[in-house]
Amino acid sequence: MDKKNYKTRQQDLLLSCFKAMKHRHFTAEDVRAYFEEKDISIGIATIYRQIEKFVSTGVVQKYFLGEQNAACFEYVGEECHKEISHFHLKCEKCGTLIHLECSDLEKLSSHLKAEHGFALDAFRTVFYGLCQNCGVAATA
Repeated sequence: MDKKNYKTRQQDLLLSCFKAMKHRHFTAEDVRAYFEEKDISIGIATIYRQIEKFVSTGVVQKYFLGEQNAACFEYVGEECHKEISHFHLKCEKCGTLIHLECSDLEKLSSHLKAEHGFALDAFRTVFYGLCQNCGVAATA
């Protein structure tokens, strides 16, 4: 069997974890906590190494949300259409990261390209502010 295609038990466990977190962003620490809850021992170095392998194969998407923050990840799997761009909203109070597909922002992206020669990377574009829950709490 080719080493590149060799699957380990840990890879299978990680893949099941990613699928359980589908449509959510997670960190390597979230993955570690997930396994700790299930009383499964996988070292954090192994988690990081395997996540990077899944990123390189396109199964997991990696996001950087500022220089001070750890990278976060999202399981996209083979069925996800990566060409469908979306932006991100990050709540500065609770830390929630929200996917946003918005035609007005797509228009902005098109405008930036056509009028300014700038191709916006929607997957890495993050707007900071307060989510609905935190914004309501701030005005109460």
